[in-house]
Amino acid sequence: MLNKIEEIKTEALKQLADINEVKGLDAWHVQYLGKKSPLTQILRGLSTLSIEEKKAVGAASNQLKNLLETVSGEKASALKEAELKAAGQKEAIDITLPGRPLFIGRRHIISETIEEICDIFVSLGFTVREGPDVEWDYYNFEALNIPAEHPSRDNMSSYWIDTPPGAKGKQLLRTHGTAISARIVEDTKPPLRTIEPARVYRYEQVDARHLNIYHNIDGLAVDKNITMGDLKGVLFELIRRYFGRDRQVRFRTDFFPFVEPGAEIAVDCAICHGTGCRTCGGAGWLELGGCGMTHPDVLRRGGIDPDEYSSFAFGIGLERFPMMRYGIDDIRLFYNNDLRFLKQF
Repeated sequence: MLNKIEEIKTEALKQLADINEVKGLDAWHVQYLGKKSPLTQILRGLSTLSIEEKKAVGAASNQLKNLLETVSGEKASALKEAELKAAGQKEAIDITLPGRPLFIGRRHIISETIEEICDIFVSLGFTVREGPDVEWDYYNFEALNIPAEHPSRDNMSSYWIDTPPGAKGKQLLRTHGTAISARIVEDTKPPLRTIEPARVYRYEQVDARHLNIYHNIDGLAVDKNITMGDLKGVLFELIRRYFGRDRQVRFRTDFFPFVEPGAEIAVDCAICHGTGCRTCGGAGWLELGGCGMTHPDVLRRGGIDPDEYSSFAFGIGLERFPMMRYGIDDIRLFYNNDLRFLKQF
């Protein structure tokens, strides 16, 4: 048996010396170290030998196995180095080259803006509330003083959803975050101060200032003796913290069915600085949102006595905030998924 082991050793080393490629080395490894190799068969048959033979044959077999594994490993390294030299390379890895940068993912600029604005309002005592994207007609329109004949209810303005027979009303993709305010008025007792980030959907022509899917952040405050001055103070504080103290702000009257009186808040255009451009529609100002004192009928529908409590509400277009902070002239850039644009933030 010992002679057989010596024959295997001589034959294996001779064949190994003649191998010139990695593929041949793989075949050699299977032949002399594989599960069906003669050496493996000898090791498996040790149990049939006497104790003395078992000791001698086992030691010799293991020594040969270790030897063959060592020399085959050295041969593999030599073959790989030869292949690299043949290809004109000295090393598989050139440690003198600079490392390749690993790009780390981060939140989208719109997600960061939502978080930043919510943090500002939370510091002012507001709580964050959310609501469903698919909304009932009642909360989206009727509860907010928007009558059945209002053009915003038209199929060319809203995305209506087929509802099953017997449903309590019609459903649509909410057109403004104020629908969440209607739910809050109904299920929360005053005093209350809430902020409501919401993705909204409108059947609109997409351009530099408008999208058909974008984000609102609506706010609502209900308490005794709330005034228009409180509303202006909250919104001016938002502008000051987000844009800085030097930003020009315009606050002027406007009409919205769910507030009375109503107003709009705008900042000077960061693109043209007041001279007029396509982003601001030539006005020199970009409207951020609407606001006003919550209409008494809206409070009354939610079970709140407008003679005892007063309220202000607002709704701002979220995407316009980073547009005016960073001087972005087209709202569509936020959703084109161009990493050259997004990595700037």
